[in-house]
Amino acid sequence: MWTLLGDREGDNAQVRALAEALGWPAAAKRLAYTSRYRWWNLLLGASCLSLDQRRSSALAPPWPDLVIAAGRRSAPVARWIRKQSKGRARLVHLGRPWAPLGCFDLVVTTPQYGLPQRPNVLHNALPIVRPDAARLAEARARWAPRLAALPRPLVALLVGGDSPPYVLDPQTAARLGREAIDRARVLGGALVVTCGPRVRAPAAEALAAAASGAGHLHRWRPDDPDNPYLAYLALADRFIVTGDSASMLAEACATGRPVTIFPLPERADWRWRTTRSVQRWVERRRARPGAPGADRRPDWAARLWDRLVDLGLIKRTRDLTRVHRVVAARGPDSRPPDDLERAVARVRQLAGEPPT
Repeated sequence: MWTLLGDREGDNAQVRALAEALGWPAAAKRLAYTSRYRWWNLLLGASCLSLDQRRSSALAPPWPDLVIAAGRRSAPVARWIRKQSKGRARLVHLGRPWAPLGCFDLVVTTPQYGLPQRPNVLHNALPIVRPDAARLAEARARWAPRLAALPRPLVALLVGGDSPPYVLDPQTAARLGREAIDRARVLGGALVVTCGPRVRAPAAEALAAAASGAGHLHRWRPDDPDNPYLAYLALADRFIVTGDSASMLAEACATGRPVTIFPLPERADWRWRTTRSVQRWVERRRARPGAPGADRRPDWAARLWDRLVDLGLIKRTRDLTRVHRVVAARGPDSRPPDDLERAVARVRQLAGEPPT
């Protein structure tokens, strides 16, 4: 089994989580890309044209039986690996492949991508993330004394940052800081804050100024050994999470503690807005009164839209409000479904293992 890892840690975390849960021997292949990764995946096809061979792990025989990947950039490379294996390698893609769905043996997706119902598409509620238990325990032991003096409940603010079309500008960051620290004070507790790499400096400054009474505030730095993110997951009593990252939401929800979402504003160009409008029009038609039953064919607009998505001709916009609704519906005291176990079961089925 090969895992294809890129530069997006959220994608990498999901790939690793699935591979570790499977428990099969795995080789991690780190991939780097040239500017050709911006090409349409239909043009790249099954190829390594976008791969920077000098900065990437070697891709050579023996070819794997299974490839797990995530994100748009890895899809052409995964398809190329299967081609080199004479079709033997099974492809599992997480998220959306931005390529014809039929090119993959299994696509494990989540609500924000709105992929159609297909036999090879597994629709999960949240991304399959599972922080390593040993790393959580180590972070808890290291940080518990440092946070012990803070009053409870401990409210952790997890800030993602800019992720198109979502933007964290200084004004929004200041409002976030004020609302978060007010929430912690109302509860009689303390606020702790951590920022991700996508928080720009002006937004980080505005957030820090507005949340100046926080018990601890961490700004992201590359390769920082003192990042408290895992410690917050282990120690916080409740979470406030910016709505730009489904993976971060999933990690907070996996703790089983209350999670509040702070939505970020959307700023998008005309192409994104047009696609979103058409997307929502199709969804309204799909859900209109008198929707097709067992004896009726689906609405023509939905059939056409789903077919274009199937073929990779349409790149659906991310609609994270779908994920937000899933999180809101779970209630404050209930855990989300174990989507990782569902994905593991489907992959084992692909490999021909009998169900347990």
